[in-house]
Amino acid sequence: MHFASELVPGTLIRRYKRFLADVELADGSNITAHVANPGAMTGLQTDGARVWLSKSPNVGRKLPYSWELIEVDFGAGLELTGVNTMHPNLVVAEALASGTIPELTGYANTRREVKYGRIINGKGSRIDFLLEDPARPPCYVEVKNVHLMRRAGVAEFPDSVTARGAKHLDELAEMAASGARAVMLFVIQIGSAQSFALARDIDPAYARAFDRARKSGVEALAWTCNLTRHEIGLDRSVPIEG
Repeated sequence: MHFASELVPGTLIRRYKRFLADVELADGSNITAHVANPGAMTGLQTDGARVWLSKSPNVGRKLPYSWELIEVDFGAGLELTGVNTMHPNLVVAEALASGTIPELTGYANTRREVKYGRIINGKGSRIDFLLEDPARPPCYVEVKNVHLMRRAGVAEFPDSVTARGAKHLDELAEMAASGARAVMLFVIQIGSAQSFALARDIDPAYARAFDRARKSGVEALAWTCNLTRHEIGLDRSVPIEG
């Protein structure tokens, strides 16, 4: 996934109200950038950190800048880490089209944002990707963004409580029980990650839902990303602890 335009460097002043961040640009001016990330962003909002922003060509947009990357030292020196939770789905779409993920190849058709699962309070869920082929059971793929690292080399999810994430796991388990394939794909926007683990202390309910889903036949995959100031792409598969 290529960024639409060249990223702009800046210095993080503060992140607040979840979706806003004040940033000082290279010319000394201060701007407020949109943060496409509802999570806690633990370790990714240190005042004074170097960040990289995209700028929308839409002159009518209230906040033209969006926070895309931050430079973080997880123990092996500074590295680019992605904070935009909208990007993993785009990265996975490209990976599916190119056959990058061996476990998810061999399907004739890929659809996105397909309705599935239970209807609760008049609302249902949408699966990120539905892979279909006349000769195989359908494959439901849910994508989660990962950018938490509290131990060097070990990426974790979630970084905050996510009842919605637990619901998705239960729905994937139902798909697996019905005879379909169901896959939880964790996309790690930290290139140095060597393994993936659940942050069980942050959200025990999500961890229990994950364990239930695995026992029901839901598959789990974790992939790191290669991140530059120009593009983000899937890099390699890493083992899942526990």
